[in-house]
Amino acid sequence: MTDYRHNRVPGATWFFTVRLLEPGSSLLTDHFSAFGDAMRQARARRPFHVDAWVVLPDHAHAIWTLPPGDHDCASRWRAVKIAFSKALRKSGAGPGSMVWERHYRNHRIDNDADYARLVDYVHSNPMRHGLCADAAEWQWSSLHRFAAAGLSGDRVRRI
Repeated sequence: MTDYRHNRVPGATWFFTVRLLEPGSSLLTDHFSAFGDAMRQARARRPFHVDAWVVLPDHAHAIWTLPPGDHDCASRWRAVKIAFSKALRKSGAGPGSMVWERHYRNHRIDNDADYARLVDYVHSNPMRHGLCADAAEWQWSSLHRFAAAGLSGDRVRRI
């Protein structure tokens, strides 16, 4: 059973996985700009910091830090999913209203070691799925922001 009290930690940092309903779909990478716009719209309405992210064809991973005093991840993901789905429908690319799995997976990050491990997981995920031989080859990732800041591997800390 889920411990919902664990999920209500204001200002916490979270690791997420969101998935499309159709495994093997490529909607997220085919329409990456719509997904990015959906994230920007959600952040404009209810701010949060995107610490790390990667977008794969049919799912995405993200690490977010919420503002102090705020614990509402659900409404933010709902806003992202709705905005992306609407953009797909407007462009004629969407398969109707049901694009996303209903739920998302989340994990609260409690310490720097867990944070560094999950940032590495996010950035190396395209290689695990056989989408590239080197994580730097994958364009839909915050790895490039980390590299530009001179951060990698065990030097990654909350930025």
